[in-house]
Amino acid sequence: MSDLNKLTIAEARDALRKGETTSVALTEACLAAIDGADALGAFVHKTPDLALERAKAADARIAAGDAPDMCGIPVGIKDLFCTEGVPSQAASKILEGFLPQYESTVSGQLKDAGAVMLGKLNMDEFAMGSSNETSVYGNAVNPWKAGNGEDLLTPGGSSGGSASAVAADLCLAATGTDTGGSIRQPAAFTGTVGLKPTYGRCSRWGIVAFASSLDQAGPMTKTVRDAAIMGRAMMGHDPKDSTSADLAVPDFEAMLTGDIRGKVIGIPEEYRMDGMPEEIETLWHQGAEMLRDAGAEIRDISLPHTKYALPAYYVIAPAEASSNLARYDGVRFGHRAKLGHGDGITEMYEKTRAEGFGAEVQRRVMIGTYVLSAGFYDAYYNRARKVRALIKKDFDDVFAEGVDSILTPATPSAAFELGKEVSDPVEMYLNDVFTVTVNLAGLPGVAVPTGLDAQGLPLGLQLIGRPWEEGDLLNTAYALENAAGFVAKPAKWW
Repeated sequence: MSDLNKLTIAEARDALRKGETTSVALTEACLAAIDGADALGAFVHKTPDLALERAKAADARIAAGDAPDMCGIPVGIKDLFCTEGVPSQAASKILEGFLPQYESTVSGQLKDAGAVMLGKLNMDEFAMGSSNETSVYGNAVNPWKAGNGEDLLTPGGSSGGSASAVAADLCLAATGTDTGGSIRQPAAFTGTVGLKPTYGRCSRWGIVAFASSLDQAGPMTKTVRDAAIMGRAMMGHDPKDSTSADLAVPDFEAMLTGDIRGKVIGIPEEYRMDGMPEEIETLWHQGAEMLRDAGAEIRDISLPHTKYALPAYYVIAPAEASSNLARYDGVRFGHRAKLGHGDGITEMYEKTRAEGFGAEVQRRVMIGTYVLSAGFYDAYYNRARKVRALIKKDFDDVFAEGVDSILTPATPSAAFELGKEVSDPVEMYLNDVFTVTVNLAGLPGVAVPTGLDAQGLPLGLQLIGRPWEEGDLLNTAYALENAAGFVAKPAKWW
């Protein structure tokens, strides 16, 4: 079999079971693709020796006949996941040289399932960003280009390296994390599938924290079926994470029938934003028609507190970040600034954090510290928490009225040029306008590639599901994927 790195998880799994290929051959194909793709900046810590060692073990396991679905599948791991003995930096200078002596629960579950880790993937520093331009490693680059243009485009953020690697066939799938859209927005920008599970479905243990009440890990894959396979391997109860739900994880792949007759799909009027490109409005309408043609009922709904979601998110997330990032002080691990004569512990904290954190992280830590400070706590943080409860109630009310899932755009635009929007942080934050509500409400959401814009760049739609019903959500996404028939791939230039 040629082009093994271009297989989906499902195709590779079936080929491995039939003896048509081996995990070692799959892994070598991916490692060769990675070595030829440095221009994309996707892989930042390569682990070829470890990958081949795991691939050999996977082949033995498959031969013995007791292998789970993910056994032998080469994947990339976002640099936010702690991986034993492998650098885990969260793309920040402050964690330079940090080699965890433990494995995050999610990457550990994939390892136990026999998945092969190819290396660590680029991301925005501490997962703060929408374009993968805040990384200490430099930008991750989208493998897609606009028309005949030469400009380098963003793969989205914060899981930009994951999205770029999957879109460019450097790995069969990758892990991502999503705090305000960091799986779904990069997936939409790169023509891939990104699933953000219900809050509490995936353990957060061993994942470097950004905003603990919003963060959730999920799979980034080439197809909806792959998201179902990998998602199941990543999810499950973890006693080490107090927010992890003690619920059985169903076989999502078995639920992919594509039959959505009688399902009710909501179209929220508040997501029709001023200045939204006509192409995205048209795609949204076409997506609704595809689902209607598949037998679903399309219903207009209202989520009245949507307009407050971005401001509430940009109070809550930085507040939690400022608290979580207080531990990076140069004392126990990571970077420590060189101190001058007479410098005390306060100077060490200040210099270390000033040197170790990038501008965007510093900005968010300062915002977060401000909104949590005496005199402002009630005015900002508590008010944002109340707004969050109202946003969740909007979704609860809609689901109580019989809506099964909600269809929205995934992003307000196609992928934009690197360097274009960074000057105005607010402009950058608007990239999350369709995705943050899902995190605030703790719901599952999935981005599905649905079409191309006039310049040939991928555009995605988002489906939002009921809590804990990822299987039903993925089945609706599967129906949309089948109807859209998106098969475009970026032309290789790297």
